[in-house]
Amino acid sequence: METITTIPDLRERLDSERRTGRGIGFVPTMGYLHAGHLSLVATAVAHNPVTVVSIFVNPLQFAEGEDLDSYPRDLAADSAGCSGLGVDYLFVPSVEEMYPSPIDTVVKVPSVAAPLEGVARPHHFAGVATVVAKLFSIVGQCRAYFGAKDWQQVCVVRRMVSDLSMPVDVVACPTVREPDGLAMSSRNVYLSPQERVQAPVLRASLDAGLDAIANGETDSAVVEATMAAVVNTASLASLDYAAAVQADSLVSDGPLHGEVRLLVAARLGKARLIDNDGTEI
Repeated sequence: METITTIPDLRERLDSERRTGRGIGFVPTMGYLHAGHLSLVATAVAHNPVTVVSIFVNPLQFAEGEDLDSYPRDLAADSAGCSGLGVDYLFVPSVEEMYPSPIDTVVKVPSVAAPLEGVARPHHFAGVATVVAKLFSIVGQCRAYFGAKDWQQVCVVRRMVSDLSMPVDVVACPTVREPDGLAMSSRNVYLSPQERVQAPVLRASLDAGLDAIANGETDSAVVEATMAAVVNTASLASLDYAAAVQADSLVSDGPLHGEVRLLVAARLGKARLIDNDGTEI
């Protein structure tokens, strides 16, 4: 594995790989890689001749007062994990490399970015879309792998790629979970022992919503109330939202139908956790 820190060097390597007919798999991350991230990496390695992983804690997607400075980092462990899975290139740019001057161009995808996480974190997805657009520009034609745990992020990136005709195939991979159902997340390290015990309530709320749908419920408000009631049984959890929406648009436009996504967000102490799952009606 080669670790690269500059944009021109990565472009040169990947352009050379493509000239020999070798396709690129790309996994963009903010580092502190857990088993969920590494499952994306393993999938990319298995399905592409060349795999590149980026590690960049993107300041654009953190609002003032959020956890940019305290966001967990462990480059040595990340590098070892990627190398062990057969990654070809690890891209670790500095903030100065990615943003040598204050960035004036911002990518926004308002139709899918505005609800849910967009209410709680109104500037978040503009930061995500902007850095992902930049990374796609640097990496070039590729398959890009994202975790379905961040379903709204997948929707934002897919819409951006479609609207801007980017030569990128966005692949959403299944959420990886702890044995008790908690979705793996870098922010799980913020949970106290007591909060960690209650954190699987997010998964339980999704299960309750899916059960309601399986039993014939198509009213999104009823499904959402069912989910919220489960979260509210956890004394340390503060619900941000429980949503039952159409999977692609992230809105409910009448009775639930077709591909449906249930999404939930809650705060437990310093940690703000999200989770989701989907079904067909």
